[in-house]
Parts: sequence; structure tokens; C-alpha cells
Amino acid sequence: MTVPHISFEFFPPQNLEASFRLWDTVQALAPLNPKFVSVTYGAGGTTRDLTRDAVATLHKSSGLNVAAHLTCVNATREETLKIADDFAAAGVNEIVALRGDPPKGSDTFEAHPDGFANSIELIEALAATDKFTIRVGAYPEKHPEAASLDADVEWLKRKIDAGAAEAITQFFFEADTFLRFRDACARAGIDAPIVPGILPIENWKGTRNFARRCGTDVPAWLDDAFTKAVRDGREDLLATAVCTELCSELLDEGVDALHFYTLNRPELTRDVCHALGVVPDLRLENVA
Repeated sequence: MTVPHISFEFFPPQNLEASFRLWDTVQALAPLNPKFVSVTYGAGGTTRDLTRDAVATLHKSSGLNVAAHLTCVNATREETLKIADDFAAAGVNEIVALRGDPPKGSDTFEAHPDGFANSIELIEALAATDKFTIRVGAYPEKHPEAASLDADVEWLKRKIDAGAAEAITQFFFEADTFLRFRDACARAGIDAPIVPGILPIENWKGTRNFARRCGTDVPAWLDDAFTKAVRDGREDLLATAVCTELCSELLDEGVDALHFYTLNRPELTRDVCHALGVVPDLRLENVA
């Protein structure tokens, strides 16, 4: 089995306790030498300033390659590009460009009157600056707002054509889900790398509810297995085994990179990476 390239997603802290958790997470995972780490926006752009501060601090203190999330929500074009310029000035030259989720209380995205109408417009504007490597989101199962999976694939192709270098998928629970999507993208002429997004299951009830909101299929076998594991106090063991098996199946099918949604809780992600043969680089310990 090939040892994969790995990357991690963090979210910005909103209080002192969360700040310590983020730095502990960075210290735990940095020795695994990720290709990059990303920092998210909250729904509706609610953590925009926190994201900017966390990205700048991580870039300065950790030595990691940091990618900043940037969305179209609740901001003018000028404001959004100013944030991008701030990232570039801080030495951050990688951006994950997304449309963004609607604010809480809203079911649909509404573009700011003077803002970017969608992710493609944002990608085009960022690409025109020639300052950034741009990554985008992809959906191996139909996005809740998409007309069809084929429409999702076509939209991804447009994002790549607009200037994105790589795509990271929404999480999924079965390898075949990603592999079918990868084949559909290849048939559509998409040749940019598509990296599977992996969500280690820290809490099954929360993960299942989140999956259903995202339109991610929850297999009956997985629901049954976690129901029994929670009852028997074996949830952590099952979570490690399920995630490791999913990643192993993907690697066996030629996948060479994995992006982990850490939820700022490093233990399970670290254990899975170790199981996949990702060896800590001791020179990178205590980087933050």
C-alpha cells in the first residue's frame, strides 16, 4: 500500500479554550508532515476575521503550508479580494475558494448585491491576481441544491477551467462513492487532482445528523455497526477501523492523497494516519 500525501482541515477558535485545542491539534498532527493545512469559514462567513487571524498565526508560528478558506457570502467583491490580499501579504498563497453556506436561518444562498454570484466568479478573480494556488470543493454525492450528479460534475469542470488547481471532496462513507465520482470526472475531461475528503467519526450521532444535512448517504450497515458499538463501549475502536479501511480501499485504487476533516480533535486522525504508514517526522515536533 502506497503511503499517501495527507492534509488537514482545522476550524478557527472562537474562545480561549478553543484556541488551546487548535494549537494542541496542530502540535499533534504537524509531525505527520502534511502537504498543507486549511482553516475554514463558519456558515455565512461568521468566522471571517477569526479565520484570517488563525491563518496568519499558523503560517507564522507553525512552519506549515497553510491554505485559507474564502467564500462569497455576505461580502462585496472588494471586501473579499481585500481579504485575499491580506492573506497574500501575510505570505499565505493557497486558498480554498468556496461559494459558502447560507447564514443560519436561511435555506438558500443569496449573493451580496455587490459580491460574487458564485464560486466560479470568485475563482476567476483570484486566478487573475496570479497570487494563489486555488483549491475548490467537489461533491461525490449530489449537492443538495444541484439538479443532478452530472450537473455537479459539470460545475466542477467549470471551476477547474476557471483556474482551480485541485478539488477536495465532501466526506463520504464508502470508497465506491468516491471511485464512481472520480470516473465520472474523468469522463467529463477533468484532469486536475481530486482529493477525497475523509471525516473520522468522533461521535456517530453528530456525524450521522451532519451527513443527512449535507446530502451524504448513510449506509445502513454503518448505522447498525455504530449503534452496536456505542452500546458496547467500542465506538472509538470501530471509528478507527472504519476510517482506516476506507482510506486503505482508496489507496488500493490508486488514490495518492487524503484530506482529513479533523474537527480540531487530532487523536483519531493521527491514529488512522499511523495505520496507513504515515510516519511522524520528529524534526517537526513542537512546531507551534
